[in-house]
Amino acid sequence: MTTEKDRYSSNALIRGLEILKMFSAEEPTLSLNEIASKLGVNRTVPFRLLSTLQSFGYVHKDEQTKRYQLAPKVLELGFSYLHSLQLPEIAQPYLEQLRDDTGASVYLSILDGAEVVYVGHARIVGFKGIFVNTGMRFPAHATANGKLLLAFQPPDKLRSILRGAELKPYTQQTKTLIADLEAELRLIRERGYAMTNSEFQQGISSIAAPIFNQSGAVMAAVNVVAAETFFDDAFIREKALPRLLDTTGKLSGFMGFGHQ
Repeated sequence: MTTEKDRYSSNALIRGLEILKMFSAEEPTLSLNEIASKLGVNRTVPFRLLSTLQSFGYVHKDEQTKRYQLAPKVLELGFSYLHSLQLPEIAQPYLEQLRDDTGASVYLSILDGAEVVYVGHARIVGFKGIFVNTGMRFPAHATANGKLLLAFQPPDKLRSILRGAELKPYTQQTKTLIADLEAELRLIRERGYAMTNSEFQQGISSIAAPIFNQSGAVMAAVNVVAAETFFDDAFIREKALPRLLDTTGKLSGFMGFGHQ
């Protein structure tokens, strides 16, 4: 049965977007056959779409290898959205203050499906952990900010995100069972913050807290990241957690939370 939503859908646009999303750090280049196989169609369909994307500058084809890769212009799609957000600009001085107060790197992120997208940062110079820049994506299930954002999703949306999700292990500490993750998400929601230790990268710890909007929904997360040896109980209890919660409380206020 065709719904009204289906009637106004553009299959070409949908498939074009699906092609752009196929490229990743693990698969930076793809052949026509690989793209056709992932779409489940014959080569003719993606060939036309790739030609269009190439003509508009969103993908590049290596004429020697015949493989495609994303072109720099595709970044405009993401940055146009990021630039439309007020939060990163408002948050920046608070991220920097939190970094200076804690001596740890600080990040601002939002949830996109089963991934977190970083939209702001205040890094510690010389920190040897994961390099994170604006626009980068990490798996939500293995990061403190990702689990924090998942924990505050409406139940229906969370079920939709987790349905059929593959919880890839990044270290021995990564939770890979849906039931275990759901139990942790309930605890995170109850206490109001999330913590991870060596779940995405060995030796790296993080603590995250939410930013609420005017309606009381979580719109973003702020997390503090440092070496696991730096994250002792005293640092968490006396410095990281209280200053993180103070920061997210102020930013929630800017977003209208509590002003209804």
